[in-house]
Amino acid sequence: MTQEQILSELEDLAGNCGIGVRYEKGDFDGGFCVLKAERIIVVNKRLATPRRASVLAQGLAEVGIDEIYLKPAVREYIEDELARAARS
Repeated sequence: MTQEQILSELEDLAGNCGIGVRYEKGDFDGGFCVLKAERIIVVNKRLATPRRASVLAQGLAEVGIDEIYLKPAVREYIEDELARAARS
């Protein structure tokens, strides 16, 4: 899968989980948060596609997606991003 396809799959997954995705400008990468009882993942719109996908993957993993069916390539991507973030 291309980075754009993975990003699209992650955005769809967030929507299916009832989590909003917002692309905003600022001095941040992004992450999961709760704003006025709404669960959202905020992503810096200036990031390149691979970094956007990484932020979404980490935010979704924080919410917990173990019980949700994912395409194997998407699940592998999320697990790889978590492992990479843990090493950093």
